[in-house]
Amino acid sequence: MIKIFQNYPLKQSNSFGLDSIAHLFIETDDQKELLDALNTNNIDQNNLLLIGTGSNILLSVPNVGTVIHAVNTDITILEVSRDSVLIKCGAGLDWDEFVEWTVSHGYGGLENLSLIPGSVGAAPIQNIGAYGTEVAIWVESVSVIDLSTSRQFTLSRDECRFGYRDSLFKDPAYRSWLVWEVIFLLDKDPRVNLTYTLLKQEFSTGYQPDIKEVREAVIRIRRSKLPDPAEIGNAGSFFKNPVISACQARLLREQYPEMPTYYHDPGTVKIPAGWLIEQCGWKGFREGHVGVYPKQALVLVNYGSATAYEVLSLADRIVESVKKSFGIKLEMEIRVI
Repeated sequence: MIKIFQNYPLKQSNSFGLDSIAHLFIETDDQKELLDALNTNNIDQNNLLLIGTGSNILLSVPNVGTVIHAVNTDITILEVSRDSVLIKCGAGLDWDEFVEWTVSHGYGGLENLSLIPGSVGAAPIQNIGAYGTEVAIWVESVSVIDLSTSRQFTLSRDECRFGYRDSLFKDPAYRSWLVWEVIFLLDKDPRVNLTYTLLKQEFSTGYQPDIKEVREAVIRIRRSKLPDPAEIGNAGSFFKNPVISACQARLLREQYPEMPTYYHDPGTVKIPAGWLIEQCGWKGFREGHVGVYPKQALVLVNYGSATAYEVLSLADRIVESVKKSFGIKLEMEIRVI
């Protein structure tokens, strides 16, 4: 079924709660009806915005062209082997609903990614990650529709070109590629991942939790540290954790012995952006309707009627402050429209 709205307000369609209007808003769970609608309405392919729940975007313009919102939510078990299960899921399903479904069926891998806002279709685009894992590890393939040509095809995990909070889908050259379904390869005999320190601390030494207990622990941690977008406008982590050379990290550790570092790739380490921002005094900062969340400096928030300009202005000041103090340039994790 397809629904088409004109001059559609997007304030409820982005978790930052910013005002913008879509000339056309198309919501559908049917590929053919979507392609027919695009042809019938003579859509400008250069002015498409593909969104899930809008949890990782910042709308910086008052008007956008055509918004496509997939709402296909079917879950299908494609194949079961002795150790694994292959599952296809519609892009429109809420991400945490899907994680809850996998855990309730005893399929392991995604439990550490519990409560991340967004849709299943957005997960591979952003290559979401948290608490010691990222979705790329569990994605087998992605079904795509090229809205500019109506071509339907499948990309393997390698073809998705996953990187740290990155994928092929973020390349502007592929802006017309709509993720329609995602195929996951999950464990039937789950081995829990407790490599993340905060998660490990949730359990007694020597205790081996199951995936349901890990999911519950992740949810507790996230709720204690991060704001609910339904209550305070935000897009989760606003900045990526910077990756720097081991040499630069060593020099910084001489000045800041308490600075946390995490192995990334040979010769590089990852620094928590939230720690850098907090050291610069921004945690809990508020100016008018924008601010930095008091419990997590990595999250910028809209306390009411903030504008995109105010959010981006605050972000620029934070970036400049961290660059001046640590010589590290933060990059935004969110996508600015």
